[in-house]
Parts: sequence; structure tokens; C-alpha cells
Amino acid sequence: MSTKISAENLETVIGDYLTEYSQSVKEKINKAADDLSKEAIEELKSTSPKKSGKYARAWAGKKEGNKIIIYNAKGQLTHLLEHGHALWQGGRTRAIPHIKPVEQNLIKKYEEGVKKAIEESS
Repeated sequence: MSTKISAENLETVIGDYLTEYSQSVKEKINKAADDLSKEAIEELKSTSPKKSGKYARAWAGKKEGNKIIIYNAKGQLTHLLEHGHALWQGGRTRAIPHIKPVEQNLIKKYEEGVKKAIEESS
């Protein structure tokens, strides 16, 4: 079924369609980001080093505007554990890479989610 559109209304119809399309894509991307952030937090909790368990349980996320920030309440430890650090008596601790693998996995899944959102909306 086709609809006739006059030349005067063409600009408005195309603008409305593009607005609807971009809103649909934006909603799907935001939902994918929310889902992936929750998944990443759970993965960080399970893969983080566990001496007492406080560090692993401290992973959380918060939304600020269009951004989702994943952080650890014991933030001063993240860099030290991920990359290792110097000891006061000399030498270094071993690095325990637990953030970078989750980050790389999250980036890949987010890119796939964006592609899927664009394909589903068209």
C-alpha cells in the first residue's frame, strides 16, 4: 500500500521518518548499554581477586546523563591490582589483570549491539 505525498510535504515526512528512526536506534542502544553494564559488573565481581572478598563485592555502576560508569568503591586498589606495584621493601607485586579482559569483551559486545540495533530499526 502506498501513500501519495505532495512535494510540499516531502521534507516534513522525511524529517519525521528520520526522527522516528533515530529515536528507535537510540532506545535500543541505551537498552543494550544498560544490559551490558550489568553483565560487566557481574563478570568483574566474579573475576576480581578475592582475598577478603570486599574488593570483588565493591563493583557497581551509575548512570550520569548518557554515560554509564562502572567503578569500584575500593577504587584505590584497581590500578594497583591490575598493573602491580612496587613494594616498600623492594621488588614488585605481580599484576592481576582482571579489568582489561572484561573491558575488551564489553567493547566487542557493545559494537555488536549497536550494529544489531541499527539493523533492526531499518
